[in-house]
Amino acid sequence: MVVRLGAAICGVAIMLAGSSAAMAESGIASVYAYAGGKTASGEHTNPGGLTAAHRTLAFGTRVRVINQRNGRSVTVRINDRGPFVRGRVIDLTPAGARALGFSGLAPVKLEINPTS
Repeated sequence: MVVRLGAAICGVAIMLAGSSAAMAESGIASVYAYAGGKTASGEHTNPGGLTAAHRTLAFGTRVRVINQRNGRSVTVRINDRGPFVRGRVIDLTPAGARALGFSGLAPVKLEINPTS
């Protein structure tokens, strides 16, 4: 769906077009957990929570992660920075990885809702 907004500024018509579709990113997901530590957002780590680390997404962003091997998906909240290994796009807690049916590494697709 494309949303078009129009306005007139000083007699000049301006049209803005934007898409309401989610942005997507693909790559490798890994599992991480820091027992008793803090995340980059200042929260205490919770290996049982559905949270994740991403290099650039804002803290609090909700991301749907889809395991490309089995089609399973889970929505996680970004609360940390990483991964810091080339080719990896997201670090998931053990709970997030379990929900996707993997341990270690898995090929995933991320869907980021622009309104999250």
